[in-house]
Amino acid sequence: MNRLNRDTITALVLLLVCGAFFWQTFSIRVVPFSIMGSEVWPRFVLVLMFIMTSIYLFQSVASPPERPEGQPFSLRAWVASYSSALWCFFTFFLFVLILPPLGMLLSGILFVFTTQTIIGRRDPRSLVIHLLVSLVAVGGMWAIFRYGLGVAMPTGTLF
Repeated sequence: MNRLNRDTITALVLLLVCGAFFWQTFSIRVVPFSIMGSEVWPRFVLVLMFIMTSIYLFQSVASPPERPEGQPFSLRAWVASYSSALWCFFTFFLFVLILPPLGMLLSGILFVFTTQTIIGRRDPRSLVIHLLVSLVAVGGMWAIFRYGLGVAMPTGTLF
C-alpha cells in the first residue's frame, strides 16, 4: 500500500516550515521595555502548529484518503474546490499589507471579520455575529497582550 499521498507530503512540508519558523524566532529583536519577550507568542503558536501537524501526519499515514480514479486534473475544478482557502490566503496577504498603516487592532479585526465572512454564512444576522466575534476576539487578545502581558503590539500610522 502506498502511504505517500498528498496529505502526507503536505504534513511533512508543514513540519519543515514549523522547524524553519521556530529557528527564526531566535532572531526576533528583544524589546527592552517588554515584560514578556517578543518571541514567546510565535514559539507557542509554532509548538501548537507542530503538534497539530504531527497528528495530521499520523492520520494521513494511518488512513490515507481515497483517491478518485479516472478523473483528469482540471485547474478550474481545483480552484473551485479550494476557493475558500485561496481567498483566506489573499485576505491574509491584505492583512500583512494593511498592518503598517492600520496597526494590529484594526487590521486584525478586519482580517478576522473578512475570513469569517468568506468561510461562513453571509446573511445579515451572521455578519453581525462575525463583527461581534471579531471585535471581542481580536480586541480581547490585543488588550490581554498589550495591557495584561505588556507586549508591544504593532501600531499603525493611522491608529
